[in-house]
Amino acid sequence: MPAFKTLDDLNGIAGKRVLVRVDLNVPVKDGKVTDATRIERVAPTILELSKKGAKVILLAHFGRPKDGPSPDLSLSLIAADVAKVLGKPVATATDSIGDAASAAVTKLQDGDILLLENTRFHKAEEKNDAEHTKALAANGDIYVNDAFSAAHRAHSSTEGLAHLLPAYAGRTMQAELEALEKGLGEPVRPVVAIVGGAKVSSKIDLLMNLVKKVDALVIGGGMANTFIAARGTNVGKSLCEHDLAETAKQIMIEAASAGCAIILPEDGVVAREFKAGAANETVAIDAIPADAMVLDVGPKSVEAVKAWIDRAQTLVWNGPLGAFEIEPFDKATVAAAKYAAERTKAGKLTSVAGGGDTVSALNHAGVADDFSYVSTAGGAFLEWMEGKVLPGVAVLKGK
Repeated sequence: MPAFKTLDDLNGIAGKRVLVRVDLNVPVKDGKVTDATRIERVAPTILELSKKGAKVILLAHFGRPKDGPSPDLSLSLIAADVAKVLGKPVATATDSIGDAASAAVTKLQDGDILLLENTRFHKAEEKNDAEHTKALAANGDIYVNDAFSAAHRAHSSTEGLAHLLPAYAGRTMQAELEALEKGLGEPVRPVVAIVGGAKVSSKIDLLMNLVKKVDALVIGGGMANTFIAARGTNVGKSLCEHDLAETAKQIMIEAASAGCAIILPEDGVVAREFKAGAANETVAIDAIPADAMVLDVGPKSVEAVKAWIDRAQTLVWNGPLGAFEIEPFDKATVAAAKYAAERTKAGKLTSVAGGGDTVSALNHAGVADDFSYVSTAGGAFLEWMEGKVLPGVAVLKGK
């Protein structure tokens, strides 16, 4: 049983006003939504509540308004896209609280769906202001949070409402929490983590937490160069945070103390320029030319990663192994991702991945749908990996 209530615990809700916090912060270009993934993710929760006869009232933010309401950040701009994904009409309101919101809510019939205006048009939203939270709660009987991606924020619509109304996790939130529990909460061991990306500085907390939670930590991407350099190896002109050598050493010390194996590249694909199709060669990691930069891990390193994936029962992945955006420096990330996907499909691995670059890399490899779970939550996923308390989750579990 989950430590929080889900839609399975919601019965007899016909006619009830259900405030549903969703993530509709989708990319828009020239007035058109270019990626409806986040809308698609919350559709099951919205449609289930609607089918049960609830009056579904959507709360969401859009962009980062600086000085109150802004026409170019109005949720009315994407209401038609939400309706298209849902296959049902979606009404809109010109505010998330007050007379405009209550008037729109009053018009709802059982099963209707209403999208209130951008919650962040009110600065009190991000302050989790008590009076503002009461104003939001006035339009609901029940609160459902289906926005894990905003769960690391203690805002009125993501945390405050759960203190005032009966609170439940939506289907997306439920799936995310269950997947993360399998990833690091109570995983089946051995657990292997793959962490890549450009810089150690952006992932110090993450690395420090992981070495205490996993059996092996594979480090790739530009951040691997910092660890390699910390061991006294010349990394040429590779991206490297030399000033973090002591931090890298401390992470390795923490790992050794916790019994976590640190897996660094054995070889690398180097080039003299950072561009697609650049002339390149594979060298041992201790033979990087002074005038070259490592842009991907080499084939020996890929085989080592595969060997660790073979040993693993659970895999947690954040960040690419190389500069996957440009060929041919995507080979290692693609090969490792495809291998993890094969093991997952064979029922031999639980694979949980997340973070912006990670999602892009798995999509590039064509395997995002083959992992056990791929989180699109970004910052919330990273904070979870760092071992931090997510206010929007904690309040649901506290209920």
